[in-house]
Amino acid sequence: MKESMLDVLIYLFDHYMDEEADLDTDRDNLTEELEAAGFQDGEIHKAFEWLDALAAHRERPECEPAGQEQSIRVFSEREMERLDTETRGLLLYLAQNGILSPLHREIVIERIMALEEDDIDLEQVKWVVLMVLFNMPGQEGPYAWMEDYMFEERSEEHTSELQSRPEIS
Repeated sequence: MKESMLDVLIYLFDHYMDEEADLDTDRDNLTEELEAAGFQDGEIHKAFEWLDALAAHRERPECEPAGQEQSIRVFSEREMERLDTETRGLLLYLAQNGILSPLHREIVIERIMALEEDDIDLEQVKWVVLMVLFNMPGQEGPYAWMEDYMFEERSEEHTSELQSRPEIS
């Protein structure tokens, strides 16, 4: 059984986001499909709430002054407990390289904290970044970069796994 709300979100993202499905009108059908896939009703409900909160950010007026590309982010104690050095480093890297604006970085952090996971790992953060960028207007370039980054990394991991296997004679 799949237990995590993030597992539900990733499943929805993998199966429906590229198709631009209307998750609002299809929720009953999606709920049935998710239950058939082994997800718990409570986790499905939480995932839809998480997506609703993310969608609310789309309506938010841009609150960054023009030209402000860099900002300093100090993590709260609670955030530091949930986000290790590696995940905070990724967020810093993405912000410094223009993939995440300061506003989008804050949305990513807020959505990560809403996951209700005790330990957030690097892979989970990457998925949240991808989901946030996908849902924000005008972020097609950063989204494409992040998608390439994720899948290149997976391809490199797969290649190194194949190279490290002993040859079969």
